[in-house]
Amino acid sequence: MTLLANPTLSSFPPRLFQNPSKTTHKNLSRHATSASSTNHVSRRRCDFYDLHKELVPYAEAWSWQKAIVKERKELSEKNEDFADTLIVLQHHPVYTLGTGSSEEFLNFDVNNVPFDLYRTERGGEVTYHGPGQLVVYPIINLRYHKMDLHWYLRALEEVVIRALLSTFAIEASRVEGLTGVWVGDKKLAAIGIKVSQWITFHGLALNVTTDIKPFQQIVPCGIRDRQVGSIKGLLEENFPSKRRIEEDNRRIDNYDLIDCTHKSLVREFCEVFQVDLCHQG
Repeated sequence: MTLLANPTLSSFPPRLFQNPSKTTHKNLSRHATSASSTNHVSRRRCDFYDLHKELVPYAEAWSWQKAIVKERKELSEKNEDFADTLIVLQHHPVYTLGTGSSEEFLNFDVNNVPFDLYRTERGGEVTYHGPGQLVVYPIINLRYHKMDLHWYLRALEEVVIRALLSTFAIEASRVEGLTGVWVGDKKLAAIGIKVSQWITFHGLALNVTTDIKPFQQIVPCGIRDRQVGSIKGLLEENFPSKRRIEEDNRRIDNYDLIDCTHKSLVREFCEVFQVDLCHQG
């Protein structure tokens, strides 16, 4: 049986700590205002673990998040929770299920899975993580932001919407009644969170250069009538001719796409959540 649940490692992963429907269009300014108007006296510190060029095993990152959350709860009880945490990375290919996800959305036998399969405590249905997808794990104490889960989900969407617009001139949107970020009928970013004592973990996954084929073996997020897309795919649709791309010096490079998307996501995260990053080595 390859359905895995709640891996518990004995300590913090040492390597990581060494580096330790209706579509809503053109509502960016309204959502941006609501997402960032949290009346901070000053910007909160956010410890930043930048692993965006690395492929991190899912179980390792999951255990790491839970260890941080445990520590943050203990600090919060003593009123010593002075900093949030942001982790950005990529995963080896893996499927994950939310706490109440249905296996009917898997197009394979759970006893013969193509990749590891984990059932987690996050919300949402099944999704895929893999190379070329930037995964953002904010571990933030909503007591210092806004104690409203709807606000938090919309704020995460806002980070992606702003990043796509400012970096690629891609106008993304929300879909009424669904969580995530869309361009047309293609979902580029999936969001699944867990909040415990107002401290968040899990987060969002944005397809940058991701191979879309593994999504065909599931019903992503349990939505049957829509597709999954990537930033690279959208750019190639807009510049389909390789000759034209090269003539315009706009050849799509995977590493460059990952890097510039990562920089934009981090920048917009800081603005939406009004935090200052403290890079961790």
